[in-house]
Amino acid sequence: MKASAIIVAAGSGTRLGFNRPKAFVELCGRPLLAYSLRTIAAVSAIEEAVVTIPEGMQSQARVLIREIGLEIPVKLTPGGAERQDSVRIALELTSAEAEMILVHDAARPFATPAMFEAALAAAQRCGGAIAAIPVADTLKRVGEDSGDTRNGGRTIVGTVTRANLWQAQTPQAYRRKLLIQAHQRAVTDRIVTTDDSNLVEDLGVRVEIVDGSALNFKITTPDDLYLAELAAAAATGRWV
Repeated sequence: MKASAIIVAAGSGTRLGFNRPKAFVELCGRPLLAYSLRTIAAVSAIEEAVVTIPEGMQSQARVLIREIGLEIPVKLTPGGAERQDSVRIALELTSAEAEMILVHDAARPFATPAMFEAALAAAQRCGGAIAAIPVADTLKRVGEDSGDTRNGGRTIVGTVTRANLWQAQTPQAYRRKLLIQAHQRAVTDRIVTTDDSNLVEDLGVRVEIVDGSALNFKITTPDDLYLAELAAAAATGRWV
């Protein structure tokens, strides 16, 4: 099985409060992007990587790739306006010889090679697979007019049962032809989504879940970064 990895690393990181893109914010002294690059380096089926990065960050990304010593070809490309655009742009740069495409967010630094390998194996069997975890918390639905908290706060209008609900993560893996077809359809039909599996599911393709991890969370806010620092310190024994 030949696979290409797409690393989505074009986010601005505005909510993190830094003056540099999210993928280049440091976690325990290393840019977030470094963690994903090290992980794909440990997956033998991945023969190339395409990384979407913000405009102007090519030289920094190249330095990082050299420091890690990746032995597979790595293509860099500016990302699109939205995550979906970034994946589509990267997908067009993947090798036609790749049977499988693995998509991962650089903002999830704790994904493991085992997650990547499990997603690839499941997708090869059925067409698509995503890492995910069962929803643990009770979910509440609020009213459409509840965005304004000045007049009493957000009003609950219902409780959503968490039975059979899973929280999607990355890595996600798909047969290359299916993912291309899904993104082409999205452009034609003007479908916008934050998750590639939604596009593939809409083709009628079976998409399976493989085990993710609560530690495989997405770093979006300063609180997330603080928790990631604690998790990394605990894993290495470097408490500060």
